[in-house]
Amino acid sequence: MKEMVASFSYSPILVALSVLVAIQASYVGISLALLIPGAFANRRRLLIAGSATTLAVGIWGMHFIGMLAVTTSIDIDYAVLPTLLSFFVCGLVTGIAIYLASLRSQRLLILAAFAMGLGIVTMHYVGMIAIHSVVHVNHDPRYVLASITIAIAASGLALWLAFSADRRPPLFLCAAVLGCAVSGMHYMAMAGMTIHPTVGHGTVAKSVISSDMLAIIVSIVACTISAVFMLALIPSEPRDASSDAVWNTPDALAPMRLEKAMGEEHGGHAGHWAAPATETSIVLLPVEKNGSRFHIAPDDVASIHSNAHYTYVFNGRDDLFCPLSITEIASRLDKARFFRTHRSYIVNLDFVLRIKKVGDAGIAELDTPVRRTVPVSRARLATLRQELQSYQSSVATDLSNA
Repeated sequence: MKEMVASFSYSPILVALSVLVAIQASYVGISLALLIPGAFANRRRLLIAGSATTLAVGIWGMHFIGMLAVTTSIDIDYAVLPTLLSFFVCGLVTGIAIYLASLRSQRLLILAAFAMGLGIVTMHYVGMIAIHSVVHVNHDPRYVLASITIAIAASGLALWLAFSADRRPPLFLCAAVLGCAVSGMHYMAMAGMTIHPTVGHGTVAKSVISSDMLAIIVSIVACTISAVFMLALIPSEPRDASSDAVWNTPDALAPMRLEKAMGEEHGGHAGHWAAPATETSIVLLPVEKNGSRFHIAPDDVASIHSNAHYTYVFNGRDDLFCPLSITEIASRLDKARFFRTHRSYIVNLDFVLRIKKVGDAGIAELDTPVRRTVPVSRARLATLRQELQSYQSSVATDLSNA
């Protein structure tokens, strides 16, 4: 006896809504992810969690709305456990992918593309298990392979455009590519799916909430979650003209000095912070790593990030805790080499590889063993370009005269 195959069609409005939800979540998720390289400690973890959660909700919401868009004679019910499992898998894998991509390494970017693509595919097929209680589902292997290819390729393209392209396109374009990757994968997989009703299941009564209304509710929830993360984690930067004037003035005060020998005034113990000393000493910054206290010279400082009343000093590999405020550190550094790109960031021009425009502001990419970017405020972007060009010219002149 030939097994019956149920036909199905789509609601065009819900299909369009599912794609919009995926693009909107991708926009917020990538916006948060772009802030990860310049963040530290708790804020870095919050950004990764916010980006992963936003993307997971959007991707899962797109999948759920896409299933609600299906019109068939069979009442499709969803098992709770596989549905929730598909969401958690999506959140975990996208979090890993976003973190890897934020490190701005080409090798890790490839891993991130595979992780995100396979995560989207896994989420879809795990979610499809939820309907096996009322129907049998078969998948055409050709369409499965095509959906995997689309998910990985489009995810990789979106991550590359957002994190590694020399001239990053508008953020909306990156979000549209990722949103279309999610949607394209879903509908490609659905094209290769056949539904076989189980014995004893036919047309049954409709649920209290219509598919259209449920899709609208899911869309509102997904967009609300994205908006909350956007408002909570993307800071608005007030203009700080006085800080610019003090920091970038050629006649600024000479740097303060610290003792070259560590802990001489504390019985020779390196576990204590050294105090300011004489004019014959050199500039050193007190830092701490894993409970060990020592000092770092400006030549080894790639960037500095303010965190409340203290700072983190990045030496190219590690973020070292420093008890000084960013204002105090600024007074000790050479104004010709160090530039305050943001009210919370200082960068060493020796380490700046290139400057990119990102939206209305920009980022400075550092040439360090661990790839790092430093945010540049809109008001200081043009000045940083000029300062970097002038500094590189002066360094080249000094080398030629040596």
